[in-house]
This record gives sequence, C-alpha cells and structure tokens, in this order.
Amino acid sequence: MTGAPARTLLLWCPDWPVLAAEIVDGVPATGPVAVLHANRVVACSERARAEGVRRGLRKREAQGRCPQLTVVEYDLGRDARAFEPVVAAVEELVAGVEVVRPGACAVAARGPGRYLGGEEAAAERIIEHVAQSCLVESQVGIADGVFAAGLAARAGRVVAPGGTPEFLAGLPVEALSRSALADLLRRLGVRTLGDFAALPAGDVLARFGFDGALAHRLAAGRDHRPLAVRQPPADLTVTAEQDEPIDRVDAAAFVARALAEQLHERLAGHGLACTRIGIEAVTEHGQELHRVWRHDGLLTAAAIADRVRWQLDGWLSGSNGRAGARPSRPTAGIIRLRLIPDGVIAQAGLQAGLWGETGEERERAHRALSRVQGILGPEAVVTAVLGGGRSPADQVRLVPWGDERLPARPDAPPWPGRLPAPAPAVVLPSPLAATVHDAAGEPVVISARLAVSAPPARLVVGTGQPAEIVGWAGPWPVDERWWAPVEARRRARFQVSLADGAALLLAVEAGQWLVEAIYD
Repeated sequence: MTGAPARTLLLWCPDWPVLAAEIVDGVPATGPVAVLHANRVVACSERARAEGVRRGLRKREAQGRCPQLTVVEYDLGRDARAFEPVVAAVEELVAGVEVVRPGACAVAARGPGRYLGGEEAAAERIIEHVAQSCLVESQVGIADGVFAAGLAARAGRVVAPGGTPEFLAGLPVEALSRSALADLLRRLGVRTLGDFAALPAGDVLARFGFDGALAHRLAAGRDHRPLAVRQPPADLTVTAEQDEPIDRVDAAAFVARALAEQLHERLAGHGLACTRIGIEAVTEHGQELHRVWRHDGLLTAAAIADRVRWQLDGWLSGSNGRAGARPSRPTAGIIRLRLIPDGVIAQAGLQAGLWGETGEERERAHRALSRVQGILGPEAVVTAVLGGGRSPADQVRLVPWGDERLPARPDAPPWPGRLPAPAPAVVLPSPLAATVHDAAGEPVVISARLAVSAPPARLVVGTGQPAEIVGWAGPWPVDERWWAPVEARRRARFQVSLADGAALLLAVEAGQWLVEAIYD
C-alpha cells in the first residue's frame, strides 16, 4: 500500500458501558459501578476506580476492593442502542460517520476541519454539541488513521499531520489491544510501539503471523483502513393528512389503500421490499395510536392495504371500555395516518418456497390470525418458541403471532443440569404437590450431597391414591442464581414410571416433592 493514512477525527465516550447502563437501565453512573463479562470487569465508573477497581479484575476481587460496588452484566446490544443518539448528534454536524464500536465513532477530519474553522475548532464544536444534545461527556482525538485517532482521543489530543509515528512511538505495546502479543513482546524486551515498529516487517510476519504484521503496521502509524461510513437511510415513511376526521371503516379503507400503494411505489423505487410495517394514527383530540405488523414474506401493496385496513377496523370498531374485552374506541376521528416500513430488505433478498410463493392455505391462516390481532391486540394470538434452559418450563416462550421467533436463551452449548431426552409432553402451569415413600413407607429425602435416602417405591399426588413406582432415574441437581438470594433455587429432578404406565417428571425443593410435567 502507498500513501499516508487519512486524517481522522474520532469521538470517544469514556466508560461507555457504564453510561449505557445508566441510560437504559437507570443504574447511576456517579456511584461505584462495574460492568462484567465472563466474571471479569470490562468497564467501571470513576468512583469505582477510586476504590481500586480495575479492568480485568474478577468479580469477587472487585467486590472485595469496593463492597458497595454495583455489578452490571455486559450487554453489547444495550451499549449500541444507547450510543445511537450520540452518533445521530454527530451526524447533525458532519457527514460520513463510522461507528467503530459502541462508545466510539470516527469521521474524516478534512471536511469538518474546513467548514468548522480548523480541526481543533471542529473537535470542540462536536464535543459541545454531543454534551448539549445527549448530556454525554466525550473526548475527541485527531491523527493520521483510525487507530492513532482512537489513542489520541483518550488523551484528548490533536496530533499534527505527519506526527503520528512520533506520537505512537512512546506508547506501551498494550495499546495494540492484543494481550497475548503484548505479553510476548514484553518478554522479548519490546516494550513500546516504537520498539515494535523498528523491527523488520519480514521478521515480524515470519514470527508473529498476519495479525502480528497488521499490528506492526499500526504501531508504525501506517493505518490504511478507509472509513466505512454509514449512509443515512432514505426517508421511506408516507403520511396522509385528512381535512375531515375519519370515523368510519369504509372511509379508512379507502385512505389505507391509497397510502399503501404510495408506500409500495416508494419502496420499489429504492429496490426494497417490506416485511414489517408500523401503522401510526393521530386523532382529532391528539390521541396517538401505534401498532407493528410483521409478515414472513414480502408485503405487496394489497397486503399492506389489508393490514392497515384491519388495524383501522380494530381501532375504529373498538368497544366503549365495558367488560374490558376489547380496546376502547378512540374519542375522535383520525386526522393523520402514517405508514413506517420497519423491516426493509432488498426486493430479491427473500427466497420463495419450493413450490413458488407462500401457499394459499397458509396465507388464509395468516390473514385470519392477523385480523384477530388487529381486533383483540397482538397478545391475543401467540405461538411457542423453543430455547435454552434447564427445566421444560424454561425452554418454551410464547410470542405474539408474526413476531420474530427467536429464543430468549440460546440453546447451545447444552445447559449443564439440563434434563436428558425425551422431553415431557405436558408441562403443568403450576406444579402439583406430592409425597414419595420408600418400600417401608418412610418418606424419601434427598441430602445436601444429593444422596437418596432409599429407592422411591410409592407416589401420592395431592390427596389421590398411592401409585407404585416401577422405575426411576435421577437425581439431576440444579443450583440456580446462587448469587441472588431472593431468586436462588436449589432443586433436584427425577423421572419416574408408574405401574399404570404413566411417566412423570418430579422435583424436590426444600424437602417438598412436586410433579412438574407428564411424559407421553
């Protein structure tokens, strides 16, 4: 590669995971807070650092240094969601922003430096605008290349053009954010980025491989990675303003069809199609109504119109609130209707089924269930989604029809303490109390070390008749959330087969036997 790295302006928000926890979850960042990932501190607040908490500490050691420490689990999705308003604020001043990671974004410094009165003036203007718009403190660094600009931002420096190699030379090798490489370099006597950059490039490639060669280029200030700027999305929303309020379903259907065709044409003009659509309505009295409809295929103009009509029918024909079975009807007619394409993909990005488009029977079922949702609400029609967990009840989650069928917990790798196959056919919504006795009629108990006092012989469920146990397996112990005393649960599960052919899943917790599920 030839040429010098581009001048880059990078905005960095210190302790961003802590700030994101405050923005999203309300955890006060002014107190001692630590964000943990894999039981180690990945970020902490200024108050926690004053108490001796540092990145890389284990949870127990961090709590030992600061007993008042508030622990927050690391959530990359939360960090990204909270950072979006900051990126939007930067985009109000400059174009072509790249999100390096949640808490840091970069732009080419050439443009802002020209029309904002120089690089330092641009940095000050961006910091001030982010602080006023988002109430977030930030620092800006400017240097040649994204890597050097990120390190300059931590010091709040503007490195002069051409001065990046000198700026990097005095920094420790840990600045490369490659712990294994940094540890090896220190054992070899290479302690700074300048020492590393002075090594022959061929020898570095032969000894440390491709990643080491890339780190060697960064240490020398030869960062040639261009900014992958994000493009502001096109405004695809369509809106219809009504001179006369709409309070009849037939009038609403007419407006819905015209608006749906307008939206479909706008999407087609950008080579896009819609799989999820938001419907917003504002009444004459200022009441705002909103609903999101999902579809597992591409929404045509007719399909969009149908869903808008169904939703308007559900709103306008709602009940007056008596009995609470259906939502209340709006107090006035609708004066503004807006369609927002929430799920947008390339028009050729959805593959049809083996026999063409979605079958007619499936489409009829989808239309019927979607209409029920439009009248009774999205929670009125739900489907089951399998996911991870240790008990059968934990592995099933009910989601509204049309929503993304994603498990709440990942199913891989297998959960320790999970029951072996087969899965029970019926999971009881509330476990039934039971008693288990041995052959001598004595209650069967489980010790703290999971020792069974005697083989189970008879089972009594509630006030029913005793049933003979002809086979059993277990126990499968589960000790969950021991770190939260209020939510902690310690139990052991057994599979038993009865003389009448029935098979049950039993659990014992705090000395009480329970029937959790029934096998087919």
